[in-house]
Amino acid sequence: MATKRLQVGDRAPDYEGIDQNGKSVRSSDFVGSRPVVIFFYPKDNTPVCTKEACAFRDSYAKFSQIGAEVIGVSGDGEASHRGFAERYRLPFSLLSDTDGTLRAAFGVPKTLGLFPGRVTYVIDREGVIRLVFSAQLASDGHVKAALEALIR
Repeated sequence: MATKRLQVGDRAPDYEGIDQNGKSVRSSDFVGSRPVVIFFYPKDNTPVCTKEACAFRDSYAKFSQIGAEVIGVSGDGEASHRGFAERYRLPFSLLSDTDGTLRAAFGVPKTLGLFPGRVTYVIDREGVIRLVFSAQLASDGHVKAALEALIR
């Protein structure tokens, strides 16, 4: 069953996931208070995914100054995320989506029909999507596009 790809102007779905520290993270934690950047990536500890996560880490202070929360999501489990976050000193939550529920809720497509897609969403404080940026290999582009969407 195909899922609807969310677009700019759509309301973000309610979501809940467990991060690398076993903490529950929910959309209701942010709606009404702060914008959220959610970046979906294929897999921990792979070259492009590591570069993307580290780019978000390196710009984390800018996101914090704007008041935005950054959340990474992949199909890896909590232990993999914990090791990934520790190894690269990632200061944000990495949600485990082992069953693909979050990916399906956002309508994140597969690349070439095989690989989990790389898509970043900027969600404003009211829960409305303000950016959908999809680029499988442009790891730095996700950070740049997210920051630009937040300061518009």
